[in-house]
Amino acid sequence: PHCDGPLFKGKRVAVIGGGNSGVEAAIDLAGIVEHVTLVEFDTKLRADQVLQNKLHSLPNTTVIMNALSTEVLGDGSQVTGLKYKDRATDEEHVVELAGIFVQIGLLPNTDFLKDSEVELTNRGEIIVNDRNETNVKGVFAAGDCTTVPYKQIIIATGEGAKASLSAFDYIIRSGQ
Repeated sequence: PHCDGPLFKGKRVAVIGGGNSGVEAAIDLAGIVEHVTLVEFDTKLRADQVLQNKLHSLPNTTVIMNALSTEVLGDGSQVTGLKYKDRATDEEHVVELAGIFVQIGLLPNTDFLKDSEVELTNRGEIIVNDRNETNVKGVFAAGDCTTVPYKQIIIATGEGAKASLSAFDYIIRSGQ
């Protein structure tokens, strides 16, 4: 939402996801767009209570709970709405909007490392230092699968450049 939010100034948008990422995105977008509809699959939000309180205090937000997003609607060139099913009643509904921000959590694709010596957090992120080195000598990592905060493409790209420079330095210095 930080990058694309301004593209929707004065428009209606949806955020899918009721965890910290989703609620933070909805709060952020509420300061830019006309209206934010937060759509949550579960019967309750999982975000920290302080974030929920802030979200509920904003006049241009709506929260829809227990909803299964089923279809993104469009006119061939842009988004026009979101279709969802109320999980309690099986009724289908449509929210008219111009944009959708999916914030359903970040699960790093690191299962292949579970039996390796590379240290992972309990969430599966690869632990790296400021040079993108892992705990295994000569192994470097970058991107959203690491412990680097702010999971955005521009940051992941920069971290990739850092990791490659660190790997190059390692190869030169180790004579590999």
